[in-house]
Amino acid sequence: MSNLYSNIGKRVPKLDAPDKATGRARYPQDLTLPGMLHGKILWSRYPHAKIVNIDTSEALKIPGVMSVITAKDLPYRNSGFMKDNPPLKRDKVRSLRDEVAAVAAVTEEIAEAALEHIKVEYMELPGIFDPEEALRESAPLIHEENKNNLVKMKYKFEHGDVEEGRKHSAHVVKGRFKLHFVTHTCLGTCCCIADFDSKGKLIMYSPSQVPFLHQKDMADVLGMSGSDIRIIQPTIGGAFGSKLDLYPYEIICAHLARIAGRPVRISFTRMEEFCCTPTRQPAIIESEAGVDADGKLTFREAHIILDAGAYVSWGPTIPYVMMNSFSSLYRVPNVSFDTTIAYTNNIYAGAFRGYGNPQGTFVVETQMDELAELVNMDPLVFRILNSNRPGETTPQGMKVTTCGLEECLKRAAKGINWHEDRRGVTGKIRRGVGLASFFHVGGGARVYRSDGCGAIVKIDDFGQVTLITGSSEIGQGSETVLAQITAEELGVRVEDVKVINSDTDIKPWDVGVHASRTTFIAGNAARIAAAKAKRKILEMAAPEMGLQCDELDINNRFIYYKANPEKRVRFDKILRKKHFDYNGNIIVTEHFYDPPTQRQDRNFKGNVSATYAFGTQAAEVEVDTETGIVRVLKMVVADDVGKALNPMLLEGQLEGGIAQGIGYGIYENLILDKGRVMNPTFLDYKIPTVNDMPEIKVEMVETHDEEGPFGAKGIAESGSIPTAAAIANAVYDAIGVRIKGLPISPEKVLKALSKK
Repeated sequence: MSNLYSNIGKRVPKLDAPDKATGRARYPQDLTLPGMLHGKILWSRYPHAKIVNIDTSEALKIPGVMSVITAKDLPYRNSGFMKDNPPLKRDKVRSLRDEVAAVAAVTEEIAEAALEHIKVEYMELPGIFDPEEALRESAPLIHEENKNNLVKMKYKFEHGDVEEGRKHSAHVVKGRFKLHFVTHTCLGTCCCIADFDSKGKLIMYSPSQVPFLHQKDMADVLGMSGSDIRIIQPTIGGAFGSKLDLYPYEIICAHLARIAGRPVRISFTRMEEFCCTPTRQPAIIESEAGVDADGKLTFREAHIILDAGAYVSWGPTIPYVMMNSFSSLYRVPNVSFDTTIAYTNNIYAGAFRGYGNPQGTFVVETQMDELAELVNMDPLVFRILNSNRPGETTPQGMKVTTCGLEECLKRAAKGINWHEDRRGVTGKIRRGVGLASFFHVGGGARVYRSDGCGAIVKIDDFGQVTLITGSSEIGQGSETVLAQITAEELGVRVEDVKVINSDTDIKPWDVGVHASRTTFIAGNAARIAAAKAKRKILEMAAPEMGLQCDELDINNRFIYYKANPEKRVRFDKILRKKHFDYNGNIIVTEHFYDPPTQRQDRNFKGNVSATYAFGTQAAEVEVDTETGIVRVLKMVVADDVGKALNPMLLEGQLEGGIAQGIGYGIYENLILDKGRVMNPTFLDYKIPTVNDMPEIKVEMVETHDEEGPFGAKGIAESGSIPTAAAIANAVYDAIGVRIKGLPISPEKVLKALSKK
């Protein structure tokens, strides 16, 4: 990497690694408050039923039980983020993960025993578990007030003229794709602690990715002022989008704490984590795409049916991102995209890394391979011909500033030995290679009116730098990268920077960790706040050194004369002197960075991100034609990263994303039978282990985006987006059979081969 920087481009280990490696890190499950009680939730016995009566009298008699609550004990507020999903269900349950009652007791064991003594009388109703069936007029109603099972969220996008594009197509492909339920499998299960202080302020210890949004949403549901809610984030054991939701269990925990007058902790078991948390959005996608005789794309058309589950959470909003794959990945002049979202009695869907993009990219990149074959072009050459270019504006009005997609395609292909012939290998084992690219936001995403983040830089008289950032550390390494950015801008070392980021009463506002935005948005806020602090230091030093401020700079903790670097002084010495001269002065600067972007209009057009991320993955697979087993032998990932601020953490993000993408592609499948999760343990829900991981080669394409901190783009989600598509294309290359549903299981492979 470049030698221009002292801290940027360096392989700095994660700052929190020692605490996590030694067990000093404290997760929510590790925290204990004086007098803390343990909360447990009684879940529904049926996927769809009326609640006739709930009797909690026997549970209340158990020694050690401090409170038992049902919906009748809570104020009913049909408002806020949970307007169709009340914390405790009042008259009806709509899924097997519905909360019916809750208990707080002095031990977990007593709380669990109390649940068994709550008697609930149900009147079972017919359930509906398929989104297409749910949309029929005769389907049982899940939310009667809606008069049908259609979620009233519309995503329809049109650009150009699809029919004209179809007329000018030499070839058209059409397909139906069915994508499945998968879950996040965070090592840290959902857990929170609620505590009311002596003034009635609620203190929530929460693993939320969006603490300030949680603060507002909790206030709406609890009927409190947001200023009376404080959120503290302990060490978070993984999120991947699962902690974007405001879960009912957090509101239940707060109610239990208020009623009991003591702090309460609710911690999910592993089975509850599988059965009672949102999943990746399953989808049925019917898509067409065309190409002219020269190999240029002519149109794309997609009709999507989404299964929302029993309630609306983040899942039904994924078309915001999914449509980007259809409209903006490669240059396509005519686009039509629409969605239909159905309520069912399944568990509801939420946010998951990539946020709809893995689903959309799987379809787009499968059809790119099909079109290349029809037009008799190499899939690599075909993609390069249609690849995005710098300076273009996509059909959705997204302005591409820097774009290294063509270079990513070439480097991924080279890394996988693209032109080596693997087809036609005799015997039962066949090998193949496949490509898939992605388009994603890389400079934030203006979903809300603000996409900003605040930063405060404080420097004490010893030269200790403290960055107080609104962003959150959820395991992705943001603390480390923000320390590098701050240190580089100030001219100090990473070890001189301490990052504080876990308390809404202390840190400035931030919209949260999502959309691969933290490095870009929080990084820019930290960089500019640090630049202001540096200016103040130089202004202090200039009179002491007999020079002008602009003649000075800072490097490795020394303030030096740029024309003669030997003339220098330690910057902490200057700070110490001025500390006494100014009667306790310290340096404090702040900055709130909100990127130069816009929200999409009603037609889903608008430049929502300050820059966009591109990349390509290439997969080499081995398929056993007798067993149907697919093994991934090698993955090459080439990403346009803007600037690699920390290559080691970047590699870790991409490798972790590929692991999730491989799981999505060939292993993971949350199996639901009439709304019930049938494989709610790691024994039955298969994720890739270290033994299943292939060789991974990471290629970093640096395009240096001017708006990004030191040229960087956000890439956290990109590692998981195109993986399944690349694997599917490689499977086709190996056996000549196209599989259009995930996961690519042995059963699907054998069934496809038998049809061939």
